[in-house]
Order: sequence, then structure tokens, then C-alpha cells
Amino acid sequence: MTPKTLARIAGLLYLTLAVLGGWAQLAVRGTVYVPGDATATAANLVNHETLFRLGLVADILMAIVFVFLGLVLHRLLRHVNELAATALVVFVAVGAGAILVNLTFHVGALLVPGDPAMALLMLDLHHNGYILGGVFFGLWLLPMGYLAHRSSLFPSWLGVLLVIGCFAWIADPVIHFALPDAPSLVRGAVSVPTAIAEFGLILYLLIRGVRTPRAVSVS
Repeated sequence: MTPKTLARIAGLLYLTLAVLGGWAQLAVRGTVYVPGDATATAANLVNHETLFRLGLVADILMAIVFVFLGLVLHRLLRHVNELAATALVVFVAVGAGAILVNLTFHVGALLVPGDPAMALLMLDLHHNGYILGGVFFGLWLLPMGYLAHRSSLFPSWLGVLLVIGCFAWIADPVIHFALPDAPSLVRGAVSVPTAIAEFGLILYLLIRGVRTPRAVSVS
């Protein structure tokens, strides 16, 4: 399989991951979860139960796609540095595992729709677990950025962006828990580098694939 084919597969997986995760978090839980309002949250759970269950399935699929993305990128980039490529897969696997473990609270909310306080607690826990999961959502970008920077398959600026995105991901939970009264604008500003880095990588993989080096083996 050629590097360009592997890159396009990785791009499709990455785009699928973004769509599934974004829909589950923003459209589904954004519709149901009302922070600080147990009554409204419980009512939304009852009124949108099917949507909420579909959101759960979307997150499960996202975790699976995340693992396959890591495996494809490992195959694409292991010739650059085997240790860094292995670290990428490990961070991806832990991040996918964190997604699945945190979904326990999503399921928990489905089990207690008649108890508004408990339903809100379950979604509060999921919300905070999702933020904590940002550590590993970001960490995998560090070896990915290093590999992209070192490889002739990608432009070096993309590797730099991915490393910046890694530290921005990690900064988000630090700010959230260490500075809970910080203006929301601060966390919004921190999210900008991650969005630029990740969507930049998705677009590069889908549109350009990779540069065509003189001799690269991914067998």
C-alpha cells in the first residue's frame, strides 16, 4: 500500500472521528445536558432518549475509529522513528479507552431519568471526564507532530502546529480545574490552536495525502 493511500485512509478515519465525536458532544449532549438544571436535564433525557442513545453509539464508534487511525498512522510513519510511532499508538489507545470508560456516566444518566439530581450528576461527571480525557486527546499529537516534522511526507510547519495543538489540549483541563473562575474566553482561545492543528492535518491528509518522497517503504 502506498504512502498516499495510507494517508487518504487516515484522513477519512480522522474526518469520521471528528464528525462522530462532534455530533455526540455538541448536538446530542448539547441538547440534553443543561448544567446546573437537574429538572431540565432529566426532562430532556426522557424526551430525547433515542437521540441520547445514538450519541452513545457515536462515541463508541469514535473510539474504535480512533484506534484504527492510530494504527494506520503508525504504519505510515514508523519508518521515520519506530519509538515515536509506537508512542503515538499507545497514546491513541489510552485516549480511546478513556472515551469508553467515561461513557459509563453517559449510560448512567440513561438509567436514572426519574431522578433528576442523579441524572445531572452523571452528566456532570461525564462532562468533567471528557475534559480530563483531553490530556490524551492531545498527547498523541506530540509524537504525531514530531514524526510529521521529521518526515519528508509532511511539511515541517504542520508538525510544529500539531505539537502546539498537543500542549493546547493539555492546557485546557489545567485551566478548567486550576482556574475554574477564568473567563470562558480563555478556554475558547486555547481551543483555537487545537482546531487549526487537527483540521489542518485532516485537510492535508484528504487533499494532498502526503508528499511523494524518492524512496519510502511502509511495508
